Amino acid sequence: MRINGHGHILPEPSQIPKFMKDKKLFWIDEDKKFMRQGDWSRPISDPSFFIKEKIEWMHQYQIDHSVMLCLSQLYCNGWDEQDCFDAIRFQNDFNASVQADHPDMFTCGFVVQPLYMDFALKEIERCVQLGLKALCLPTHFLNAKGEWLSTAESDVDPIYELANKYGLAVQIHPYDGEKMIALKNEYWRFHLVWMMAQCADTLHLFTLRDLPNKFPNMRTSFAHGGMLGIANYGRRIQGFDGRPDIFEELEDPRKTLGHKNLFFDTLVHDSYTLDLLKKRVGASQIMMGLDDPYPLGEMEGVGTSYPGRVLDYAVEIGVLSEQEGQDIWCKNVLDWLGMKKSNFL
Repeated sequence: MRINGHGHILPEPSQIPKFMKDKKLFWIDEDKKFMRQGDWSRPISDPSFFIKEKIEWMHQYQIDHSVMLCLSQLYCNGWDEQDCFDAIRFQNDFNASVQADHPDMFTCGFVVQPLYMDFALKEIERCVQLGLKALCLPTHFLNAKGEWLSTAESDVDPIYELANKYGLAVQIHPYDGEKMIALKNEYWRFHLVWMMAQCADTLHLFTLRDLPNKFPNMRTSFAHGGMLGIANYGRRIQGFDGRPDIFEELEDPRKTLGHKNLFFDTLVHDSYTLDLLKKRVGASQIMMGLDDPYPLGEMEGVGTSYPGRVLDYAVEIGVLSEQEGQDIWCKNVLDWLGMKKSNFL
């Protein structure tokens, strides 16, 4: 069985509530060529953003099941409370409908916004009742003081307490980097470089606060293989050892390296980086993540890419064994979700 642990799906233009377009919160052109938000837009680069074409694409590449996460554009950072409430309810209801209509094909995630904690906790309860199993969080959120905080800060602990209570899978994904850093938004730098730093920043605090042990019933996946958080592990360790005055009452990051409840997806773009990830955390903590159908995901027609290319080459050159490759496609994703094959049969 082949399970993709990191995918995305869009609603049809007609499914998006009118208020979202009227307020320029998020909408899709009727011809399905662009998604839009305020003055921002991006081309819809592949038809498999939509449900019918997604299923066809999965069949084409022998993908049996996919985890559909939330849209990053609907993390709602900096939105007023009512707009946040309405947009998140729409996103989560849409994902719940996809899962309910195609339970054999999709497990879907849901999103909450930590700024509005009372609503976030009620929404978790509601989404659990809807049968959604993966809680999607941004790496950072904008607090009431206008400060950008990592979602590993103690402010977010009530969300983790509830995720722990229900044994949820959690997925942490970067977005909004261009709003945090006063750099000119050119050269796609926020997608190619700063997103990787956002993952590293939240992984840094996630391990310092020992959250995998503090909340032992939830399982957390970092998007894009944790990227810079894996590459700069040695620097983080030396900093912890060299400046103990800064890290009082925090835990040694070595304590959670390779933790059984801390997962990383395969979207690292080359097999040598995947080798480093394996050496850092172990093959059992790596799960398939295609990030489809974005052009930075493993999509056919982008260079030599195709779904599963990095993993295939890693097996070919001996970075991973055949069994490790099979587990990354199936067992490890199921371990993160807290599910079994029988859930899909």
